[in-house]
Parts: sequence; C-alpha cells; structure tokens
Amino acid sequence: MSSPQPTPPTAGATPSEVAGPESSTLQILFALSFAHLLNDSIQALIPAIYPLLKDSFHLNFTQIGLITLTFQMVGSVFQPLVGLYTDRHPKPYSLATGMGITLVGLMLLAMAPSYNVVIAAAGLVGLGSAIFHPESSRMARLASGGRHGFAQSLFQVGGNLGTSLGPLLAAWIIVPHGQRHILWFTVLAGLGIAVLSRVGRWYQNQLVHKASQRQSQMVPVRPLSQKQVTLSISVLLVLMFSKFFYLASMTNYYTFYLMQRFNLSVQGSQVYLFIFLAAVALGTITGGPVGDRIGRKRVIWISILGMAPFSLLLPHVSLTATASLSVVVGMIMASAFPAILVYATELLPGNIGLVSGLFFGMAFGLAGIGSAVLGKLADVTSIQFVVQACSFLPLLGLATALLPEIPSSKPVHRR
Repeated sequence: MSSPQPTPPTAGATPSEVAGPESSTLQILFALSFAHLLNDSIQALIPAIYPLLKDSFHLNFTQIGLITLTFQMVGSVFQPLVGLYTDRHPKPYSLATGMGITLVGLMLLAMAPSYNVVIAAAGLVGLGSAIFHPESSRMARLASGGRHGFAQSLFQVGGNLGTSLGPLLAAWIIVPHGQRHILWFTVLAGLGIAVLSRVGRWYQNQLVHKASQRQSQMVPVRPLSQKQVTLSISVLLVLMFSKFFYLASMTNYYTFYLMQRFNLSVQGSQVYLFIFLAAVALGTITGGPVGDRIGRKRVIWISILGMAPFSLLLPHVSLTATASLSVVVGMIMASAFPAILVYATELLPGNIGLVSGLFFGMAFGLAGIGSAVLGKLADVTSIQFVVQACSFLPLLGLATALLPEIPSSKPVHRR
C-alpha cells in the first residue's frame, strides 16, 4: 500500500514556512505584533527625547543626527547578518535575548552622564532591535497560513503603533520629569522578554514538527532570472531610500519644524508627531492584505508615488492643514513596506531571514543616514528647508515601473 501523499504547501512556500495547522494561528501573530509594539515603543523614545537631550547636553542638530545614525547603523549592519545566520541555524529564544539587550540600553540611557554614553546606549538599543526583527519576521510568515501580506502587515502594525506611542509616552512621563524617568520603560522591556519567551517555545515546537515532514525535502525555485532579480532588488532599494529618508525627516525633525514654524511647545509638537505616526500604523495594516488581493506592485505604485502631491503641499499650509496632510501622507506611505518586503521574499524564496534582515536593516540604515545628513543640512540651512526638500522624494516612486510581475512558483522535489 502506498503511503499517503503530503498536502501541497502554499505556492512559493519554503521549507521554513510549511508547518502544521497549529502554526496558522492569530494568537502567535498577535503576540509577535504586541512584542513589536513594545520593541518599537522603546526605540521611539530616543528621537522623542531629542529636545530634552539637546538642552541637557547642549547638542546641535548634527550631534542629534549622529545619535540616530549610531542606533540605526548598528541595526542596519547586524540585521542581515542575524537573518543569514538564523536561516541556517534558527534560534527560537534569540528574540527574548535581543529584548534583554534593549533593556540594558534603556537603563544606560536613563543614567547617561554624557553624550558619549548616550551614543553607547543608542547602540545597544539598535543591537536589540537587530536581533529582534529578522527572526520575528520569519515567525510571522510561518504563522501566516499562506496570507503572507496580512501576516506581515499585522506584525509591522505593532511596530508602527509602538513608534507612534513612544513620543506620546515620552511627552507624558519623561519630558516633564527628566531623563531618569526613562527607567519606567524597562517595564515594557521586561514584558517583552516574557512574551517572546512564550513565542520562542512555540517556534521550538514548530522546528521539531517541520523536521518530521516530507515537505522538508522540497527546494524553492526562483520565479525570475538572476538579471531580473538584481534589477528588482535595485529598484526596491531606490524606493526604500525614498520612503525612509522622508520618514527620517518627519520622525526626527517634524517636532522641531512645528516648534519653529508654528511656535508649538515640545509636548504640543509631540502630540502632532503621534498623530502622524498613528496614521503610519493605520496605513501599514492595509498594505499587506491589499497586496494579497491586488498584487504587491500595485500597492507599491500607490504608496510611494501616490503620496507625492500631499507631501509637496505639506510645507506650504497652515497648522491644521499640516496635521491633516501628515495623516494622509503617513497612511499612504506606510502601506509600501509590507508589500516591498513580501515582494522581496518572493524574489528570493528560501531566504526569509536574509531578506527580512536586509530590508529591515536597510530601513534602519537609511533612516540613520537620513537623520545625520538632514541634521547637517538643517544646521547649514533650516528645518523648514529640510522639510521642503524632502517633499520631492516620493517622486522616486516612478521607478516602480521597472518592477516585473512575479509569476507564482511551486517548490520542486529533490530526486
């Protein structure tokens, strides 16, 4: 009697994505999204307290940009390395370890007596995030049940919500009371360690389950030629540059822009930053599911080029209109990253950790470089000039025309 045939995996799936029914669970996706919220809330504290650090350590905008550059470049360099390693050697409990490093960075930031210690603390927080993102992105795909865009959006929206909450929490807790009150946020890191330890146990069980499956004998097939893949990755990097340089201008300097142009207080400007970042979170949750329905390329078209008219108008309007346009820009722009990341994993099947690490790392690196470059530009010119110059970046979305449509592909059996 012949043995029963295994159920075919989802088209385009890789060995690390194929698992039993228990992997397709919203509980794990929500746990990962919540952990992402905690991780990115902590990350967002750093730019949110820039006005406080500027006054405490008498910093200029170039020095502020270097703080972000340190934090982001540590994440940029280490994330693809972590992803490449965990593609071959999965580490279920690495996420909890990464959150522990972030906790140490928070404590150091709260007690920092000098600018150099602030730089070191920012580097530790960046290292914790570098460990967190590639493997958590892989776990989200594993638990997706084939709805890769939806899973990626749900995972990323947690990060966006955390990024939007960071400035608000800083305005309520840190700005009125001082740098030492950063220690309160170690509670978030401790909660993250607990949640990620539980997710790590689930992932460990999945690794055991997959090892016994016949699907593990399948190898993924690239849907496009090497030349097409190279061109597509290059285009995606241009789009990432457009998105994250613009995002760096808003995340790091939007509060200063509002304070200078409209005479808002630090706390008042952070409320407007929260509004913008909340819009980014809302846009993120739509990008993946819409991409599952209409295709990643169409979402990328809309999300990059579609925001250009609004970004170009934003530096020339009133405070109320600025807030309204920031919501529209944030929502449209944010739908790009889930679509870009899933598109990239479909270009290079079987390399989820590497692709996730590369693109999360590129996001970190571009944001860090953007912050440093724009900080220097602001010192030479003005914050208002920086916002106006960055408003043209979404026009680079025209490069989306060079992206090919990715045909569906199925893994083949080794003989």
